[in-house]
Amino acid sequence: MTRDQLLDHLVESGIAGEVATPREGNLRHYARFARRDPAMTLGLDPDDSWDEAAVLALLADRAGVSPDPAHTAGQDRIDPERTLDALDRFAEEIARAAAERGSVLIGTGHPVPLLGFHAALGEALASVGCAVRTPARGYRFLLHNGGGERHCALDYARSVGVVQVYEEVSSTGAGNSGEPGVRPLPSYAHTHSPQPVRIALSALAESGENPPDLVIGDHGWSVGAGRLGVRTLALADSNDPAPFVAEAIGEVEVAVPLDDGVRSEYYTPLTDYVLQRAGLSR
Repeated sequence: MTRDQLLDHLVESGIAGEVATPREGNLRHYARFARRDPAMTLGLDPDDSWDEAAVLALLADRAGVSPDPAHTAGQDRIDPERTLDALDRFAEEIARAAAERGSVLIGTGHPVPLLGFHAALGEALASVGCAVRTPARGYRFLLHNGGGERHCALDYARSVGVVQVYEEVSSTGAGNSGEPGVRPLPSYAHTHSPQPVRIALSALAESGENPPDLVIGDHGWSVGAGRLGVRTLALADSNDPAPFVAEAIGEVEVAVPLDDGVRSEYYTPLTDYVLQRAGLSR
């Protein structure tokens, strides 16, 4: 997989180039971040300098969106060259983790499209002696979001942290869920929350274990871990400014700009490229 081949794939798949994320959505999220909406800050605590103009300027620099504030509607884009540059830095960090045989924690708030990407990295790192951690598996908690509280549990799929959501039912319909009144939904949750990674890291601390040497993730998994001082790598869409701000202030090592909602198999060439650059090709 050459750089030129991957660049073509990024554009053809819509992972970068002319992406599906509309300009209106980008600007709306930048404004919410500037207002410190928790759904947009993802656990980050930015200072007052991060207003709408600063966020737009940063995303233009890091992701390649239009820098023009008068461009308020229609199509926006992610520069595929910036995606490739960030993937190269991402691969360097993966190679470093492999060489150090360190411990790794991986999690996703976007499990349908991104689970395979994250899991393949974890499997490659485990194959060279890295410990892929899965703390607090099954821990029940209330997930806080704009729509209220949801009954959830921290789970791991292929050693990637995910959020299992439960729905409330009558006590007679609870079945074998293990907790009267709720039952698990068939799919894992899409979430921006930093709660899952905070729970995982707290569980390690409470058991007397060291934090992981590296966290790999997206959404609140990456920003929440970086905020707590753990070396972190992130995948981030152009409508999620928090990972890029975290990168700019030194709380995330690398934020890779890409559309995080295309078909899961479209990310396989990115996995192959990263593992190849990191010397972990199988």
